[in-house]
Amino acid sequence: MEFSAASTLLSFALTSLLIELTPGPNMTYLALVAARDGRRSGFATVAGVALGLATVGAIAAFGVAELIQSSRFLYDGLRWAGVLFLLYLAWEGWTMSAEAAAGEAQSDFRYFLRGLITNLLNPKAAVFYIAVLPTFIDATRPILPQTVSLTAIYVLVATLVHGTIVVLAGALRPILNNPRREKAARRVLSALLACVAIWFAWSTAR
Repeated sequence: MEFSAASTLLSFALTSLLIELTPGPNMTYLALVAARDGRRSGFATVAGVALGLATVGAIAAFGVAELIQSSRFLYDGLRWAGVLFLLYLAWEGWTMSAEAAAGEAQSDFRYFLRGLITNLLNPKAAVFYIAVLPTFIDATRPILPQTVSLTAIYVLVATLVHGTIVVLAGALRPILNNPRREKAARRVLSALLACVAIWFAWSTAR
C-alpha cells in the first residue's frame, strides 16, 4: 500500500513537471520580469504565482472550481479577464521606459500581486485540479489528505520550475544594461506574452 501511494505521488509529480514545462503565461511573464527588473522581482512574482495555484487548489477542494467549469458564463468571464490582464501586462512591458521599469522594480508587492492575480484568473489551473488531480486519488483512502498532498506537490513542482526560469532569465540582466538591448529584449518578451495571451484565449475556448 505504501509503495503504491509513493508511486502515485511520483507519477503525479512527473505529470505536474511536464505540464509546467509547457510554455504558458507564467513562464513568459516570469522571464519578462526577471530579465527586465531582476531576480528579486521575479521571485516576488513566483511567490504570488505559488499562492495563486494553492488558492485555486483549495477552492477546487470545496467544489467551487467545478461550479466554474460547469458554468459557461463564469468560465468565459474568468477566461477573458485572464486574457485581458495578460494583454495589459504585455502592453505595459512594451511601453514602459527603462527608467520607469527601474523605479517599479522596487515594489516587490506589486509583482507578488500580479503573479497571484494571473493565476486566480487562469481557468486552466481550475481545470487541472478537477480533471487531472482526481485521477491520482485513491477512492479507498481519505480524500482530503490526498487532495492536500497532491496540491502541495503540484505547487512545489511549479514553484521549482518558475524559480529556475527566474534564475536563468535574471542572468540576462547584466547583458541588458545597454538601453537599446534592454528595450529590444523587453519588447520581444512583451510580444511573446501577447502571443501567449492570444493562444491562451484560443486554447481555453469551449
